[in-house]
Amino acid sequence: MKISVTAESTIDLPKELLEKYQITTTPFMVILGEKEFKDGEVSSADIFKFVSEKKILPKTSAINKAQYEEFFKQQLKTADAVVHISLSSQISSACQNAKDVAKDMKNVFVVDSLSLSTGIALLAIYARQLADEGYDGVDVAEMVEKRVPFVQASFVIERLDYLYKGGRCSALAYFGANLMHIRPQILVKNGKMGSYKKYRGSMDKVVKNYCADTLAEFNKPDKKLAFVTYTTATPEMVTEAKKALQNAGFETIYETRAGGTISSHCGEHTLGILYINDGQK
Repeated sequence: MKISVTAESTIDLPKELLEKYQITTTPFMVILGEKEFKDGEVSSADIFKFVSEKKILPKTSAINKAQYEEFFKQQLKTADAVVHISLSSQISSACQNAKDVAKDMKNVFVVDSLSLSTGIALLAIYARQLADEGYDGVDVAEMVEKRVPFVQASFVIERLDYLYKGGRCSALAYFGANLMHIRPQILVKNGKMGSYKKYRGSMDKVVKNYCADTLAEFNKPDKKLAFVTYTTATPEMVTEAKKALQNAGFETIYETRAGGTISSHCGEHTLGILYINDGQK
């Protein structure tokens, strides 16, 4: 059975990794003022420049049902089944739209990742591995769903500007964090983004401490694969994150840039480490 593994552009994988793992994506839309772009057509730098000049956040637009129907039909022209790993249903309407379409189609299975960015990628890569091992669409979807609760997806953010402008933190929290030079950790839990630990100091130091704390708390990782994903970052920030994952024994570590959707909500100098925390497989 040939299985098409799919996701939205919020998977935040570059073209070479999408090709390597045979994952097909369908794009969200990023709206900068009166101009609309497919996620991937506009860079993080373009988004940050827009926010700096216009003092407003970009808007993002989820994929609608008609678009999913066309996308899934296209996949089924060359595949026997589709396993779609969707952005968290607690963050976007995209997942429910995909599920509504799939229930009226044969051999289309939608998994709610309850995650974002390369947290989705971890599950999609696992789905591809299962498909390559010969599992059918039903089994692949069921096995992927069992790993959803174990995806460790978190980030540290230099400033709360974007979360504040987007209504995701209060004015009091925003001004207090800036006054105290607090760098918050954002943890994805039960499909939602929430503030977790707080750090102070330079981002290089913050990343080092954040990685140490994350690996100590989520300490049963599947060490086959991890991601270092960021909107923008200094070389020192990336080096600290990679070093932490290497010292923890991860076999493969990919460095990726967050796409337009994640960048629109988190802002510059946002970096995370992401892995599945359910032990060696």
